[in-house]
Amino acid sequence: MNISEINNQLFRTVNSLGKEYQHLNLPMIIIAEYTVFFLAIFVILLWFTKNKEHKIMLICGSIAFILAEIVGKLAGLLHFNHQPFAVLSNTNQLIEKAVDNSFPSDHTILFFSFCMTFWLFKKGTWFGWILLAILVGVSRIWVGVHYPLDVFVGAVIGITCASIIYFTVPKLTVLTTTITKYEAIEKVIIANFIKLKKTKI
Repeated sequence: MNISEINNQLFRTVNSLGKEYQHLNLPMIIIAEYTVFFLAIFVILLWFTKNKEHKIMLICGSIAFILAEIVGKLAGLLHFNHQPFAVLSNTNQLIEKAVDNSFPSDHTILFFSFCMTFWLFKKGTWFGWILLAILVGVSRIWVGVHYPLDVFVGAVIGITCASIIYFTVPKLTVLTTTITKYEAIEKVIIANFIKLKKTKI
């Protein structure tokens, strides 16, 4: 059995669970489609916690994601496959998706880039984020838009890029200097906004 056959068989195993456990389809659709908004809201709120370590962590996560996306696009040039629903019969497709190259999974790259960064910065205590990234990857297979190999490679790329950035970028003095200057500007803007609001009252 070659890699392609194993990939297809694993996909069938996960994707067919949606037919057997239909009550889990809605949660999986929500995870596959909308957790990206949860991640975005969390990142925005965390940025304004006035914690310098959080800002460094979020910047590293963003850089890791950008790097991972570039690597992912390069990987996509080396290998191409359409989404399972476009190729395999009797696929349990639960969400709409344009037919294009599904290798590797962009959602998986995004979540592993940020979640691995969170886990590294928090010394392994934010393990729930890693579980969320895994769940997002599994959900993309469950809803029929990615193969296990798409998800696995996306996870490897995200984890690798997050690790590289974690061990290099925080050591750059320009990063802490830039954040310090940003925070000073932010304080002035907030102070002026409060002052303007009081004068209007």
